[in-house]
Amino acid sequence: MPSIARCLCLGIIAAVSIDAVRADNWERFRGPNGDGISNDKNIPVHFSAKENVRWKASLRGGGHSSPIVWGDRLFLQVTSDDGTERSLVCFDANKGAELWRQSIPGKKVKVRFDSSLASATPTTDGQAVYVPFWNGKDIVLTAFDFKGEKLWQRNLGEFVSQHGAGASPIVYKDLVIFSLDKDAYRDTKGLTGPVPNPSTLFAFNRKTGETVWEKPRDAVRACYSPPFLLQSGKSAPELIVTSTSAITSYEPDSGKINWNWKWTFVQDPLRTIAATIHADGHLLACSGDGSGERLMVAVALNGLGKDAKPKQVWDNKKDFPYVTCMLVHGEHVYFVNDLGRAGCFHVKTGKKMWFETIPDTKFYASPIMINGKIYACSDKGDVYVVEPNPSAYQQIARNKLGGVIRATPAVANGSLYIRTEDTLYCIGKK
Repeated sequence: MPSIARCLCLGIIAAVSIDAVRADNWERFRGPNGDGISNDKNIPVHFSAKENVRWKASLRGGGHSSPIVWGDRLFLQVTSDDGTERSLVCFDANKGAELWRQSIPGKKVKVRFDSSLASATPTTDGQAVYVPFWNGKDIVLTAFDFKGEKLWQRNLGEFVSQHGAGASPIVYKDLVIFSLDKDAYRDTKGLTGPVPNPSTLFAFNRKTGETVWEKPRDAVRACYSPPFLLQSGKSAPELIVTSTSAITSYEPDSGKINWNWKWTFVQDPLRTIAATIHADGHLLACSGDGSGERLMVAVALNGLGKDAKPKQVWDNKKDFPYVTCMLVHGEHVYFVNDLGRAGCFHVKTGKKMWFETIPDTKFYASPIMINGKIYACSDKGDVYVVEPNPSAYQQIARNKLGGVIRATPAVANGSLYIRTEDTLYCIGKK
């Protein structure tokens, strides 16, 4: 009995410790493993530009890079107003003071109105910060320590896309993994090109920047879906990477392919921007393009690793997001999309539970879930708080923050960090 009690006690301590880690660190785009879920119970439901604001800070530059947090340090990327610099900026996460910024030269090039010259989100392992700068031509992956000293830098070559750069890296063990998926040709009709240095999945040594492995990928259209680690029970982790060509499972230590599920499109291949998510043995992935064409697929894995037999079980060509990522809660997937609609669908069957229009708004920032509630930031600076209820759309609050929000928020230290195009807000109970 004493040993059983001790095991139970240790289990409780471990569970509390895991929650504490998830509350304190938001180390990559959409937080731990990119699922967009936080267990923090101290984030207010109601706030505004004046209410429940712990601090706000001027960014002194634009961009859509999302904030990340480790301990008392917050990092994000900005571009200068004249487009001649890209900078990694470090803030004191508790007080909002800018501690340092490190920059590389860049040039101002034309991108879509809803994109930016600094869209990629950095990642950190608590010792260094890894950020892919786009200087207007090349992708330059750079590592800095927490004092702002440059540790290493890798020029990954020219990036070609209609929309500019924006893919974000992740850290796995001693590796920095970065999926560089670019357009195959310099124009949409394939009349010029092909583009040199085809799309590649890279794994770098996080301490030295040396290449550990790299794998060529089908170059079709530039994609931005961040990789994530899939692990179930005692099985080996799988690195899941999604792009126009396929959803692919890799062994993260070696880069060997476990399996490759290829998309089937009605017309032209579609681009992937949103992160793929895992729910109840299924991978849910979205694709689309500026024509308005959309395709969301639910792929049942039917096994793990090399034994998996992925098979599409349902799809949706109309309702799901193109830009924003989805959230899983229980048996259902929730989302807001770039047309200003919110939806809830059953993961296994694709049954539509509800689909609602939120008037006069659009969403480019991905929603996150905090303590079981969905927080979704609109491009007009409103933050909607919604109950994940499969029976009906249930809005709890609409918080008017102001500004243009196209970066996904971060949660850490009992605070919600929201970036507008020129200001960083720390929301929390005073």
